[in-house]
Amino acid sequence: MHSVLINAVLKSSPDHDLLLESLLWPSESRPEPQRVDALTALIEGLGPSLSHPDSSPDALAKRSRIHDKIDSVIWTKCLPLLCRLSAESGGDAGCRESISAVCRLLSACVALRGAAAGRRAALAVLPSLQPCEDHGAAAGTLSVEVAIECMACLIPFISTDDQLTDSTLSSALFSIRSLPDQLVSKITVRILSTLLRCCGGARTRILEAVLEDLIRWHKQDGSPGVTERALLCLAALSDHLLSPHTHPAPCTRQPDPRLRLQFWRIVQDGLVHGDSVSRKRALYLLKRCAALSAQEGVDFPPSASDQDETLFKWAPNKTRVLKEFWEDYALVMETLEENQVHVVRPVLNRIDTLIQTTVDDSQGLSLFHPSWLLCVYHRMFHSENKSLTREGVCHLLELQVLQHPAFALAFSQFIVGPFMGVLSESSLFCRSAGQSIGDCPELAVKLQVFMASFFTSLPSEDRGGVLLQLIQRLGARHWSAVPILFISQALSKLPTGQLLGISGLTALREVLLCTMITHQVLLRGAAQCFLLNSALCRTAVSEVTLDDIFSFLMHFRADESLCRGTELWNQLCVWLLEHEGSFKSRITDGDCADLLTEKETVKAHVQEEMLAYLRVPASTGQNERLPDPREADKLARAILLCVDMEKNRPGAEINSTLDSLLCPLLDTLSRVSTNIYLPLRKSDKSLQLVLSLLQLGAMPHCQRVGVEPGDDVTVAMQKLLLRLIDPIQEFLLRRLCGELQELYDVERAELYLCVLRQLAVMCRSSLQHCNKVQQNVLPKLIKYALSVLQEPAQQIPSVANQVMKVVAMASLAAVCGIMEQEDTGMQSQTFSALKSLNDYFYGPVASSQHQDSLGNVNKHLIKPKLTDCSSDLEAQGLVLQDWGLVAANFMRDQWICLNFLIKAVSIPESAGHSEASGTLKAALSCSVEALALLPSDLVLPVLAFMESVLPQLVQDEEALCVQAVNLSWELVKGLSTNPRDFWPALKGFVAMTFQHKLLRLTDAEAPTLTATLEEIAAEFLELSQSKSGVFGVLVQHCCQMWTPQHPDRDEQADNVFSSVFNHVNIVTEACVYGPVFRRDQRLVQDVHIYVEKLGDKCAANVAVTSDNRDDQLPRLCVLTFLNHLDSCNLQHERLVEQLIMELLKKDSDISKSKTRYYSNSLQHRVKNRAWQTVLLLLPKLREEFVATLLNHVFQAGFCSNHASVKYLIEWMMILILVRYPQHINSFWTCFNTVQEKTKTSVCTFLSVLVHFSVIVPHLKDEVLQLRKALDVILQSCFNHNFSVRLYALLALKRVWSLAERVAEEEAGALSGLSSVVQACLDQAEAMQSTGNANKNWIRIQEHFFFSAFHPIRDYSIETIFYTFPSLSELAADEWIPPWKFEKLSGFSESPSFPLRNPSPDLGQLQPGDWIQQDIGEQDKEERWADVQKKIIPWRLGIQEVEPELQLVPAQRAARLGKQHGALLVVASLIDKPTNLGGLCRTCEIFGASALVLDNLRHVTDKHFQSLSVSSELWLPLVEVKPVELPDFLQLKKDEGYCIVGVEQTANSQSLTDYQFPEKTLLLLGNEREGIPASLLQLLDVCVEIPQQGVIRSLNVHVSAALLIWEYTRQHLGCGSSEVDSKHS
Repeated sequence: MHSVLINAVLKSSPDHDLLLESLLWPSESRPEPQRVDALTALIEGLGPSLSHPDSSPDALAKRSRIHDKIDSVIWTKCLPLLCRLSAESGGDAGCRESISAVCRLLSACVALRGAAAGRRAALAVLPSLQPCEDHGAAAGTLSVEVAIECMACLIPFISTDDQLTDSTLSSALFSIRSLPDQLVSKITVRILSTLLRCCGGARTRILEAVLEDLIRWHKQDGSPGVTERALLCLAALSDHLLSPHTHPAPCTRQPDPRLRLQFWRIVQDGLVHGDSVSRKRALYLLKRCAALSAQEGVDFPPSASDQDETLFKWAPNKTRVLKEFWEDYALVMETLEENQVHVVRPVLNRIDTLIQTTVDDSQGLSLFHPSWLLCVYHRMFHSENKSLTREGVCHLLELQVLQHPAFALAFSQFIVGPFMGVLSESSLFCRSAGQSIGDCPELAVKLQVFMASFFTSLPSEDRGGVLLQLIQRLGARHWSAVPILFISQALSKLPTGQLLGISGLTALREVLLCTMITHQVLLRGAAQCFLLNSALCRTAVSEVTLDDIFSFLMHFRADESLCRGTELWNQLCVWLLEHEGSFKSRITDGDCADLLTEKETVKAHVQEEMLAYLRVPASTGQNERLPDPREADKLARAILLCVDMEKNRPGAEINSTLDSLLCPLLDTLSRVSTNIYLPLRKSDKSLQLVLSLLQLGAMPHCQRVGVEPGDDVTVAMQKLLLRLIDPIQEFLLRRLCGELQELYDVERAELYLCVLRQLAVMCRSSLQHCNKVQQNVLPKLIKYALSVLQEPAQQIPSVANQVMKVVAMASLAAVCGIMEQEDTGMQSQTFSALKSLNDYFYGPVASSQHQDSLGNVNKHLIKPKLTDCSSDLEAQGLVLQDWGLVAANFMRDQWICLNFLIKAVSIPESAGHSEASGTLKAALSCSVEALALLPSDLVLPVLAFMESVLPQLVQDEEALCVQAVNLSWELVKGLSTNPRDFWPALKGFVAMTFQHKLLRLTDAEAPTLTATLEEIAAEFLELSQSKSGVFGVLVQHCCQMWTPQHPDRDEQADNVFSSVFNHVNIVTEACVYGPVFRRDQRLVQDVHIYVEKLGDKCAANVAVTSDNRDDQLPRLCVLTFLNHLDSCNLQHERLVEQLIMELLKKDSDISKSKTRYYSNSLQHRVKNRAWQTVLLLLPKLREEFVATLLNHVFQAGFCSNHASVKYLIEWMMILILVRYPQHINSFWTCFNTVQEKTKTSVCTFLSVLVHFSVIVPHLKDEVLQLRKALDVILQSCFNHNFSVRLYALLALKRVWSLAERVAEEEAGALSGLSSVVQACLDQAEAMQSTGNANKNWIRIQEHFFFSAFHPIRDYSIETIFYTFPSLSELAADEWIPPWKFEKLSGFSESPSFPLRNPSPDLGQLQPGDWIQQDIGEQDKEERWADVQKKIIPWRLGIQEVEPELQLVPAQRAARLGKQHGALLVVASLIDKPTNLGGLCRTCEIFGASALVLDNLRHVTDKHFQSLSVSSELWLPLVEVKPVELPDFLQLKKDEGYCIVGVEQTANSQSLTDYQFPEKTLLLLGNEREGIPASLLQLLDVCVEIPQQGVIRSLNVHVSAALLIWEYTRQHLGCGSSEVDSKHS
């Protein structure tokens, strides 16, 4: 139409110049796109006239003028306008439409002016393709985006100019590397694709250049960003790169990317890319390559390649297998995008079969490279769905193909790298379904098997290298406790072999450092044990020296893993003995070659190390720092290992071995106090070694049965040292009494005092040495220290003065610590000296101005002033950095002394205070002040001091006591993030605050303190919800305090026990305690239990002094405490009854609450725990109290309860009726009680009658009671509820069997009922003989509660707390196994109530599938309360609108006042009629301009119409085939539409943030594959819908509806205003 109109205009107006002038626009204005299009049409219409053969002068002049005009349009209109549009370009539709129109005008002008004009224009535009830093357009230049459009329209005119074509190609390739992501697709589609279409002769050269550039770029920088852009280009050019080869000649054959190894690297990197669009493009390329290979049907690669590996192969004779494999492979990668395990799992099994097929190929040709399988695992490992990640890990661990050496070697780098990385996720090691607490996690078991088989499958020459790489990777990252534990365990299970040298030990040392960052000490120690076991089994001893071994062992802590007396220590000794003489010899400067043939023994090595250790240079006369104590630890451990190793030799003498090893040390110690020329460094090193030997040589305090506390090695070593104790003590006393005056001497004094403590402990075995210490050493040390502390303070304190004070106070604290641990009585000299120390602290001080303070308590240490001559720069730094810690220790040592003195000597009446209470008040005030002054990790002595003072002051100074308690509690809570200091401080606080002297105070005696204690106890519960073990510390302390220690009653025990009545709430909360922890907390606890169950096999269980922080500890402690109670003790009896009433109240409150609770919810667990405790306490109840209890039990039976609670209530009823049969009539009354809410509660009482055989022998009139039982049962046999009838039938069967026996003994007793009951029973049996009823009848009879369970025989702790919960399908963390009770030191059992069930029958059962149902009728919902009403417009008034159906949709909508927006929805890729029907309805409702379908025949489909409900009559529909979409989208882009796709990409915008342009085209993807990779580069923007769930994909109609509504919402305001204006 345009051409006809233009021709008519040109014919009617011969003045073409005037026409051109009329359509031109002023230079600085911006014409409308329609004006530019009109000018374009005019210039195109001038073409025939310009090519007319008329050569007359007028014609030539006219053509010349037109040519000049066209040139002017190019250079004065088009390019300047494009420059202005570049400056204004903001992404709006109008601007894009103008740019497209101007580019069409430029193309029309260049077409008439020829190649020269095109070349000139291209040269002008081409520099703008070189991007600036901001990618914007400078003044007077084109933006990159505009330049791309210009070059796209100019390329057809320069296609014959190879030089300019190459320049354009180079600029495009350079821009791909440097432009923003949104412009890269434009470069690819508009320039590269246009070059390939227009430059036919250079097509092969261009393809080769593009492919080579992309491959080279990715090879140099394989980052995700490079991979993303390379895939974009390759996918966009796939039609050119991956088309069938029709030209066999090499000169004309186009480049084949399949022959390039790096191309496949790009594809594989894309398959595991973090961006979903890049993954889609990579998969698209892979499918195109597989389809092309199948189409060509030739061997691929065609010939042997020089490359080391070929990632993609094709064999014509394997076409079916390969096609099937790649189809399944693509299916797996696509389904992984869904993050759904149940979808992925079946196709993984198919992959297994195909891989095995390729491996088992008869020709030995592997058609499938293992790296493709790694892509699958890599995607699964990095899934957001942790269940899918776990599925991927488990699938890899079970992969049988890794048993082939070639596959195992190919997988080695993946195992070493990404696989170890994914194992760092702790949640992978959670318990699987069916596993009990304490079992090794399923994944950990599989990991052990996998690692062993994997390394066995590796070629022998590669095993050591792969293992070294794996260990090095482990040491290169930080690990949480659980993963590193199980990985270390898997390493310890590898086959034995000498694989690791010195580099392996170094790598293992780095892994050890990684384990030290975790706070779980037991797990940390267990990991160390496994790592040491790995080192012993896999170290090549010929490549390491003994010094390497002992240096490596330094990294294993004695208090966590490597301690004497453990299996690990003994295993290490055996290993050293087995390999003695095989270790690599050390080569020193003085070694001779012939000496290398003689291997070094362990003993000789240790002796040499001892001499080297004590070999020190002569003293320089200057004070030196203390030697590094790690040298002493290393040598001490080597000595102890050597001695224990020698013990294993036949006929070895320990004494002689020790004497030979320690001879140089003993010689030095013998001269330490007399030889004035002995270097101080040598003395210090000898004492460090003594200290290390005594500390490392001691057996752990938690040593298991069978090992004596003092073994023969320790005893022999102590005997040697006791001979030299006098010179050592004299040396220590001399040094501590005046010789330590330099800053370095502070840490030296700490060494000396530690040695003194160890010697004091060692002297306990000898009364002579013990008395000598108390009579000589300690009094002298106290007197000298007091003299130093009592010296007048210097105005400017010197270093020597302050250091002497520090040493003096530390010495006094050490003496108090020694005396506190002494078992013997205190000697008079020591006691006299301690009284002097007591007077020093509490004596009057003139400088003290405050009445509530003591002058010598909390005494500060002033930082000394250094003089230039007395100290060097290093000492200056020590003062500046560490003096605060020294001063804090000085104050801490004061409180150590005060804490000991208040217990041993008591507080004297001071001159400054007339009464002892005043002194106590001042002391407590000082302790409160100390809490504020001391660092948090040094307050334990202050808390211990408060423990003694608080009970003495609480009556008179309650406010001060409360202040002390509150301040202490705030301090402890502040340490909750520091486990090392938190737990000791918490224990100290509990001992101080919750002591019986404070707990027994009533509200009347100390109301504020009592309320404070109750608040703190509640805060304990609250804090325990987030920090496991907190409440356990409180409950364990209280239960140990309240538990009777002796069976004989005494007044003191009763006084202590009486405090429990003021705090019954603690006992009650402990009975039902058990918070529902987070999964990570539960995992750590489960693994803790697993390690503990390893026992002595794991040395960490022996070495670690682990606190029990199990969340079941409070219940264990309180149940043990309650089990100790004596029913004959009136106080105990009172507590039991009070506790039961509190527990029953908790149960009743939960039952009466309107909050619905579910199985294994916290409410369900609390009810279950409460009834477990009541059941445990039943034997301790008075008969009078049972009558009260029974009414509560019956009321609980009427309530709606879960199965586990029902069984306990029923068991409780049975036991009460057995023990107290006089209450049987109350039981019969329950059947007459009508419960409207829970009519099926009668099942509970019928269950009791199932066990009536246990109750009957204790009843007086058996016949009468049997008759009553039969009466109530027969009534229920005809109940309308099926469950009631089923229970009644079972009860009738059991009770009637009893009745028959009684009838035999007493003729005629039940003769009147015999025929009736038997007939009823036969009829009921027959009713259950078919269908589902029969299945339920069989299940209920086989259920554990009615089959194997016996209420009397099975009454045990194990049944109540372990067997019943496990059979009642309670969560596994509710099961308390018997070994946990046995582990508690105070637990005891009685014959009438044993710990373990004497009969094993019940424990061998599995949970049944019959669960009692008792669902009330109070929560019925109205069925039709809220029904969605669907409006079907064509059903309403169809007669009136029928004439409108003859109009087109737009006309029909206009007639009804329907307003259409500018949104165009393209659904050509959707093929499901239901989705299309719903989409059509949504588009019509929200006023889309049109809906594009792939075929208009969809509207006749009945499924389409069922969802569209006639909306297709009111909405314009357009048909565009999928193959036509690229051209259609490009056309709409030229019309100014913004192409929007719904995809999750690295650059996608959130739907909540994106602003839709008015002219928006929404492209919807296919239901399964989404938007094809070939169309992604045509999108202007990708929008993603924010999600929070695991499944990452929405239905396509739902996704479209969300975007359509958001578009409508954004444009609703302007649309509404327009409508309003029209109406107005």
